[in-house]
Amino acid sequence: MMGRQPNLQQKLFYDRIRLDQRIRSDHVLRQIAQHIDFDFIYSQVQDTYGANGNVSVPPPVILKMMLLLILYNVRSERELLATIPERLDWLWFLGFDLDDEVPNHSVLSKARARWGTDAFKQLFERIVSQCVQVGLVDGRKLFMDSCIVQANASNNSVVNTESLKRHLSKGYQALQARLDEVDEASERQGAANRTHVSTTDPEASVVRRGGGTSKLKYQVHRAVDERCEVITATEVTTGSVHEAHRMDSLLDAHAHNTGVAAEVSVADSKYGTIENYLSCHDRGIRSHFSSLELGQRGSGRQSGILPKESFAYDASTDSFICPAGERLTRRRFSSQRQQWEYTAARKTCSRCALQSQCTRSKAGRSLKRHLRQQALDKMLSQAESAQARRDRKTRQHLMERSFARGTRYGIKQVRWRRLWRAEIQEYLTATIQNMVVLVRYLKEPLRAVAKALSSRADMANGPHVARRSMPGPNAIASLIRHIVGRSYAAFSQENTVCQLA
Repeated sequence: MMGRQPNLQQKLFYDRIRLDQRIRSDHVLRQIAQHIDFDFIYSQVQDTYGANGNVSVPPPVILKMMLLLILYNVRSERELLATIPERLDWLWFLGFDLDDEVPNHSVLSKARARWGTDAFKQLFERIVSQCVQVGLVDGRKLFMDSCIVQANASNNSVVNTESLKRHLSKGYQALQARLDEVDEASERQGAANRTHVSTTDPEASVVRRGGGTSKLKYQVHRAVDERCEVITATEVTTGSVHEAHRMDSLLDAHAHNTGVAAEVSVADSKYGTIENYLSCHDRGIRSHFSSLELGQRGSGRQSGILPKESFAYDASTDSFICPAGERLTRRRFSSQRQQWEYTAARKTCSRCALQSQCTRSKAGRSLKRHLRQQALDKMLSQAESAQARRDRKTRQHLMERSFARGTRYGIKQVRWRRLWRAEIQEYLTATIQNMVVLVRYLKEPLRAVAKALSSRADMANGPHVARRSMPGPNAIASLIRHIVGRSYAAFSQENTVCQLA
């Protein structure tokens, strides 16, 4: 018999309702609440509150609301606070009851301004530390890359600081006061950013990538560990900062957050500068990234020109011997680049039969040699090894996947204006991505580790080779025993799960 729904009559009291019973056991917020401690924020921000005045919203509640904002990619803080009363899982996660009053949306912006970036950085570092403690981070091989993100400002807000038209604007004085807040010593690069600035977000850079138009951008830099793809270090800069300049800071942050110094640095050719190679040499790190100079060789004015490798260096005479048998001797030293320039006489090059293949300069061919060329050659040799090529192939998929996973949390668009607010958003995004890895592992440690191993083998060798080169059940059990700390007997009973790899 067909049933019919009776007219709903609102009850005055609900004496048998518990929010905890309404949240399923495998809900991601239940897993986060179970394994993540948010009370640390009390001691972190206590200096930003006074002893008198109105009682504030508890800092853990504010931090959780900001996590919900990013985790569910809610459009705005107003919409978040309006939606909280409608979501039982959000109410439970925040520690609210059905009839509790939800705070005003302004508490979030006020808390960000009061706390600054340190509180969110501390949250990120604590989650990384938890991942290290349960064995989700190896720490010895580090993958790095960057991602351009859209600033929260329109291109119409960009003005030419050298134009007289801006002085005619009624709001010029107010705009000038905002522009003066920007640190002139910041890492702005390029002619466009020296003369053009956004009045809405002065710290965003005018950037053009590919064949598109110039837009206001920031840049997110990340370092990801290989084992379970945990983000161990992250930072945000203006869009004009070259990613190669952030390698040292990412390595330092990784060592600080994990307690393990990286032994291998893997990146694309944009990181392949002389400074980065020598920095890796001084740190004792293997450089598995291609040379930027070698990647640009053969293009532009260098097209069809004999490469530097065609010239033999004679250490006894400190000179180069060209393919025609002529010598290039040391002439000038660049203190800025720390390298010597070697040249041949103009007459020697002008009568050489190989001149058209050697140089287009009227002054003749010149070569550069760094003061630490031996150390540089060693690092370049490491960069061209077979293992380095395999690592770069792995990096391509691993880093793209890290940024792609951040897309669902709104990483491509900065929510707020100014660099420090963009940093807060990235700390929250990276923290959530690491939380997902952490709670997945704590929920099913065997399956999580086996999946990570299988994915890593697939990236390194391809699907067909991975099936042959994948470690057996005993090897996987040994690794899991090392990570989790269980006895071998306990894992030997679960080898059937490892067979899935």
